[in-house]
Amino acid sequence: MLEDSAEDLYEHAPCGYLSTLLDGRIAKINATLLGWLGYSRETLVGHRRFSDLLTVGGRLYHETHFAPLLRMQGEVSGVALELRTADGGRLPVLVTSTVKTGTDGQPLLIRTTVFDARDRRAYERELLRARQEADRERDRVQHLATTLQRTLLPPTLAEVPGMQVAAHYHHASPDQVGGDFYDLFPLAGDRWGFFVGDVCGKGAAAAAVTSLTRYTLRAAAVYDSDPVAVLRNLNTVLHQEFQGDDPRFCTVIFGTLTPGADGCGVHLASGGHPPALLLRADGTADYRHTPGGQLVGALPQARFVAATLRLGPGDTLLVYTDGLTEARTGTGRERYGEDALLSFATGLAASTAPEVVTSVRGLLAEFGDRVDDDVAVLALGVAPVRLEG
Repeated sequence: MLEDSAEDLYEHAPCGYLSTLLDGRIAKINATLLGWLGYSRETLVGHRRFSDLLTVGGRLYHETHFAPLLRMQGEVSGVALELRTADGGRLPVLVTSTVKTGTDGQPLLIRTTVFDARDRRAYERELLRARQEADRERDRVQHLATTLQRTLLPPTLAEVPGMQVAAHYHHASPDQVGGDFYDLFPLAGDRWGFFVGDVCGKGAAAAAVTSLTRYTLRAAAVYDSDPVAVLRNLNTVLHQEFQGDDPRFCTVIFGTLTPGADGCGVHLASGGHPPALLLRADGTADYRHTPGGQLVGALPQARFVAATLRLGPGDTLLVYTDGLTEARTGTGRERYGEDALLSFATGLAASTAPEVVTSVRGLLAEFGDRVDDDVAVLALGVAPVRLEG
């Protein structure tokens, strides 16, 4: 059986070895390290110090950190340095040094092990490059998602005489396009249409459905603004367009506003959407249910029911998507729920539409990352009566 001699193992080990005197002069060095550096043994042993082999930055670190720690601790492990080769090149290495002591405990010399870190350095550079590329790709995805999401929302809300309106869109994830949407736009005869909805799913597929839904709602309202008729038209389009293995549907509240001298009439219908909230000027609030409204696009002949109400001075109608009530709260991450939202809204009653939306934005900020889905919020309020002083 072949056995390496101790001397051969030292000379040709897969790592570099050198021993230095306490003043740093090289007393012994193995063939492996000489080969990496390109020096002859005679050039280094007895003539050069270990610090002479380091780059300028390495010498500074050696004198200010490495050597003092070695004197205090007796050992320093795994320090990344760079050695100068005979031809002026740089050799990245990992260095471990220990102080050898005599029987009386006094230091005699320093033993240093040197590991070639060229492959590791190349790996780290490649890892950094891959991470930078991943960061750039994430930024591109986020920019694309933000741009696409912006095209699915109105740049500004229509101004309705005698009313105050406000809206907000909360992104649960910057990397994905959500399926929530809202709009407020003029119709014939001094009326305005509005809608808030939520398409199932996320991403490009949901964005396509959202775009189709928004434009269908607007077009259908021009043809026949009755809320039930509008939702029926949308249901027909979605059901015909998305059949088969990948059905697509949404929830929507569509309504019309008819402002008057003493308030605003509201006519609305819901297709499977959470109920709107009515915040009254007298400090009360309740849900305005439209029972029986089915998901839009899920069935060929869906049923929708309309409801009417009147907003007086200081009243506000709040329409939202279910990401708000499905946010997680508390240590058990329970759903926020409609009861909690009603209690929150009651505390906002008599607030203006912009104030209501600002408060909802604050609530979403409190939830933080516990909002799992996007949230769209639209508030429609009649301006309060100003009392003459």
